[in-house]
Amino acid sequence: MPNVTLSKKQREELFRTLKARFESNANRHLGLEWAKVQAKLEADAEKLWSLSEMERTGGEPDVVDRNKKTGEYIFYDCSAESPKSRRSLCYDREALDSRKENKPKGSATDMAAAMGIELFTEEQYRELQKLGAFDTKTSSWLLTPSKIRELGGALFCDRRFDTVFVYHNGAESYFAARGFRGSLRV
Repeated sequence: MPNVTLSKKQREELFRTLKARFESNANRHLGLEWAKVQAKLEADAEKLWSLSEMERTGGEPDVVDRNKKTGEYIFYDCSAESPKSRRSLCYDREALDSRKENKPKGSATDMAAAMGIELFTEEQYRELQKLGAFDTKTSSWLLTPSKIRELGGALFCDRRFDTVFVYHNGAESYFAARGFRGSLRV
């Protein structure tokens, strides 16, 4: 993992952005307090760096829940469409390596790992869609069950006709309108 230290100015700017998003989207995190979220973030420089990467790549991360057992806050990418700087990626390294021509710039799983976040599961994607209408013009890769991946496939989702659809593609495929969404536990 790269240097995870943000400068004081970067931290302050990120906190301003996250707090403003938290306050303007209260329906995403009813009953949670920003001061407690910020205190948790201030205690974990690595997770704060991951959030800054989510923000830098267009994910617009926001708190969507708190795990009552662990006390962790759960952040999701809440951008209206799949994050722009995370599109045109195949699913994983194996898929990327299998392409002989016209390789994409990378893979969703590699980029998520480098950012310190996890790809959405289908369950997380459906939970996000309860908070609003996301990916109405784009789609997002999902963490794919190993049985499907072993057969060469990968899953992705989008929202069309006010309905969430789960699809499949060859893991080596990539499209300008397909990216990935991530989650982070802090």
